Amino acid sequence: MPAPRTMNVCMIGYRFMGRAHSNAYMKVGKFFDLDIQPVMHTVVGRNQSDLEGFAGRWGWQSSTTDWKKAITDPTIDIVDIGTPNNQHMDMALLALKAGKHVFCEKPLAATLKDARAMRDAARKAKKSKTFVSYSYRRVPALALAHQLAKEGRLGRIYHVRAFYLQGWASSPDIPLVWRFDKEAAGSGSHGDLGAHIIDMARFVTGDEIDEVTGAISETFIKERTIPSATAGAGIASGVKAEGGKKGKVNVDDAVLFLARFKGGAVATFESTRFATGDENKNGLEINGEFGSIYFNFEDLNNLMYFDARADRKVQGWTKIQASVPGVHPYAFAWWPTAHPGGYEHAFINQTYDMMQILAGKEPVVPLPDFEDAYKTQMVLEAAVVAAKEKRAVKVSRFK
Repeated sequence: MPAPRTMNVCMIGYRFMGRAHSNAYMKVGKFFDLDIQPVMHTVVGRNQSDLEGFAGRWGWQSSTTDWKKAITDPTIDIVDIGTPNNQHMDMALLALKAGKHVFCEKPLAATLKDARAMRDAARKAKKSKTFVSYSYRRVPALALAHQLAKEGRLGRIYHVRAFYLQGWASSPDIPLVWRFDKEAAGSGSHGDLGAHIIDMARFVTGDEIDEVTGAISETFIKERTIPSATAGAGIASGVKAEGGKKGKVNVDDAVLFLARFKGGAVATFESTRFATGDENKNGLEINGEFGSIYFNFEDLNNLMYFDARADRKVQGWTKIQASVPGVHPYAFAWWPTAHPGGYEHAFINQTYDMMQILAGKEPVVPLPDFEDAYKTQMVLEAAVVAAKEKRAVKVSRFK
């Protein structure tokens, strides 16, 4: 097999998602046969000494604190944006203007206005491909759910119940990290967690949300201690709350909303960081005319499936192990049958699909671009407006 051609990557941000993306770039060519090999060229961040250590550990060739210079470097082909949400737009617009391909973390942006500008710029940048990291699509069990719905095994869909429940923020001792700051994040659990389950519901059903019929948003802890150190690789790890000075929390801690899909299904969505006892309970249940599916990321290698057309004597929920050939869409590249994967494998699978698209080939699982991710942003905005104005809101008004 001929050696793959290469594309140089500039990655901006090196904390939680920086590690996940770096691992994917390192590993993708070890497990998959690639037509294009990503080269870990430049990593960008604010602290040069931290950057140098990160670059050495993860295999980046160079590091810099100047993101504008890095993006416009003529040797760079792909710009990977893993910064706080309010920085996505400026970086993406510059990258598209410079003719780069752009890979952006979710949600697409901190605000609908920023997201729309990114979508519109992508439409004009005909030679640039865009990608958004809704990585859960590449968890084999969720990809299987998408396949079952597409094959018509659920029939007409009646109900969607989507949830993303974390509990890490329920302690008032957690300091005021950027995720609690509207200027940096755009929203709280809604944009961080709710974006994932909106995308998951759209992905599995193959349908679009038409209307948010009602919503509620709540901030349980109004003030938190201002941190004295930056975060580590985790959500709030390494942050110290010292000195006692408080700052205002100006984002949601929890958002719940009701919705209708264009195909007629009704839906509930719940995202919260205050589900004490839940670590990362991310999933959905879908009920249809012919059957149902249930997925929970905390049991990510299994999909629950109910076949309403089976003989009544053997009818019941079936646990399908999604880490076996014929079920696992990426099994051709991974371990022998029933050797399960983990969180990081979704990012490696995602990087493979991104490289496939850049090589002019089809991805194994559909990969959202800015156009697709903007549809999720529209739903996020509709829920915010519905909660604020206490009324039903059509998603189409945000086109």
